[in-house]
Amino acid sequence: MPSQTKAAKQAISERSQHIYEVPFRTVDPGRFRQVLDEGLWQELSANFANARSLLRGRTIWHVNSTPAGGGVAEVFRAMLPYCRGAGLDVRWVVISADPEFFVLTKRLHHFLHGSCGDAGPLGVQERRRYDTHLALNAAELTALVRADDIVVLHDPQTAGLLPWIKKRGARTVWRSHIGTDKTNDYVKAAWKFLLSYIDGADAFIFSRKQFVPGSIRQQPVKIIPPSIDPFSVKNQSIPREIVQAILHRVGICHGSVKSNLSPTFKYNDGTLGHVTHLSDIVQSGPSPDFDTPLCVQISRWDSLKDPQGVMCGFAQHVVPNCAAHLVLAGPTVHSVVDDREAAGELDACVRVWRSLSHTQRNRIHLACLPMHNFEENAAIVNALQRHATVIIQKSLQEGFGLTVTEAMWKQRAVVASAVGGIRDQIDTGKNGILLEDPKDLESFGKTLVAMLADSKEALRLGNEAQEKVRQCFLMNRHLNQYLQLFTELSHR
Repeated sequence: MPSQTKAAKQAISERSQHIYEVPFRTVDPGRFRQVLDEGLWQELSANFANARSLLRGRTIWHVNSTPAGGGVAEVFRAMLPYCRGAGLDVRWVVISADPEFFVLTKRLHHFLHGSCGDAGPLGVQERRRYDTHLALNAAELTALVRADDIVVLHDPQTAGLLPWIKKRGARTVWRSHIGTDKTNDYVKAAWKFLLSYIDGADAFIFSRKQFVPGSIRQQPVKIIPPSIDPFSVKNQSIPREIVQAILHRVGICHGSVKSNLSPTFKYNDGTLGHVTHLSDIVQSGPSPDFDTPLCVQISRWDSLKDPQGVMCGFAQHVVPNCAAHLVLAGPTVHSVVDDREAAGELDACVRVWRSLSHTQRNRIHLACLPMHNFEENAAIVNALQRHATVIIQKSLQEGFGLTVTEAMWKQRAVVASAVGGIRDQIDTGKNGILLEDPKDLESFGKTLVAMLADSKEALRLGNEAQEKVRQCFLMNRHLNQYLQLFTELSHR
């Protein structure tokens, strides 16, 4: 295992201080010339050169609440190495807190999606708990940050740090990765809690303009959807034989592997990694063989991803009509430190699974993917997405579906909910299928059956999907937007 992963794991386990810096490699952005036309490459190169000149002597800090699991950490691991490779001083810092703090911030997460979550309060006691934990983190962070540095604080977990950073004289950006198109009382309550902290930000970043609350529309707001790195372990091209070797090794599929190749993958630095750990799988029959059509949803164990609905819709409307299997996959539940609800959601999924008929249970598999090594986990996800016949993302709310973009880049047919940022990713009928009502399980099931029955249509949608990602959701666009924002901030 490379030193980066060892160091990250050591930082997570020690927790001797309230913040810790996540190490990451340096990657040459010149590799983008392989997938970009000359004009797009020149644009990226020029933006890096301009930022390098203007930001000399300054550090760009990205601050979040977990080094693994979920889309924010995923984007950091892809984007930040290119910034450092281009000569920018970029750092990644993770805050620490006790479980009660993360219960509170998970409540804010649900409320910002318009969901009730645990329906708990956001009163004086909750604000005191929030302030207390972030004050401890702020004391250590402000000792590192210098005047004129740029600090990007991500999501509700870090919003309370912003006034402390402002006092230090640094430029501040608050970046929200979540939101909903429709406002309700839960959304209003969350923004009422957060606005007093973020009101003084020098800029805001949202994934969709519909997510921006009216109270900050007059301040500098940038719309920057997330993106994927086509060269990352999760998205790099791998042969079919390696896909099968990986899925056989972790126990998700069984049968004769059609080569003697080992379950390997390439780290970003080109060194060879091996998939060695097993998945923890809940199933009543054997794993599907490699010739069985496979529907796959990969996401955190989160009620807003609706894994229970996916399972019930598949059991009721797909199992009676075709021979496909379903794999619901997510990280091991204790590996995502800022999500205290994952174990409970997985337990609820297992209870629903046990209530199904024997025939239905045989065709549905719940897989917790190993997280001992972030890159090994990414290789497993890559293999599972490439092997899937259809990728599902039946979220009830979604800021932006990174798994949707990953699947589209791999030319998979995607069936996803018409919610949040997924509406910007998929043009229904052209490069995927959107479910207008994700709670309509019959329509969901019929859509899956139709997709499984029409391989030519699935191939057409997959080809169109990859081109949409190439044009809109690769890392070069994401980097350009951040670099332009940093350039603007440096002039203020």
